[in-house]
This record gives sequence, C-alpha cells and structure tokens, in this order.
Amino acid sequence: MQTDRNVTKMLEDPEFRKLTRQKNRVSLILTIVEMIVFFGFITLLAFYKPFLGTKISGAITVGIPIAVGAIILSWVLTGVYVFWANTKYDAMVRSVRDRIGG
Repeated sequence: MQTDRNVTKMLEDPEFRKLTRQKNRVSLILTIVEMIVFFGFITLLAFYKPFLGTKISGAITVGIPIAVGAIILSWVLTGVYVFWANTKYDAMVRSVRDRIGG
C-alpha cells in the first residue's frame, strides 16, 4: 500500500511531470535529427546514386564519407543523450525521489 501511495504521489508531482516532459523533449529532438540523417541518406541512395558514386580520390566515392558521417553522427547523438542523462536527468530523478521518499 505504501508503494502505491508513493507511485501516485510521484505521478502527481509537478517536478516529476517537468522531468518527464524534459526527457521526452530531448529524446524526441535527438530522434528527429537521427531520422532526418538516416532517411536523408536513404533518399540519396534511392534518387541520387550517380552523385554518391562520384569518385573523390581513387576508389573513394562521395557516398563513403557521407555514410561514415551518418554512423559517426549516430554515435555523437547517443553520446549527447548519455551525457545529458548522466549530468542533468539523473540529478533531477534523485531530487524527486529524495523529496517523495522513494
């Protein structure tokens, strides 16, 4: 019963709601950026193959650095989320938990 009350108290807490909105906002922004990059690359593959096949130097084509850049950007976006979660989100969760008593 105490757990049910704590959960209810936490779900009704304004700081917890703010925390949830902030997490959703960060996740949504990073997801949208990743989807634009991913689907942008797929669109290039589908409609602009000659451009991606243009040689830069030797066997290296334009598509190779673009593909590598998309992969690296995915890692960077993951790192941004992890950094944000470790520095901001965890502290806010701890604050809510300490205040509510969970």
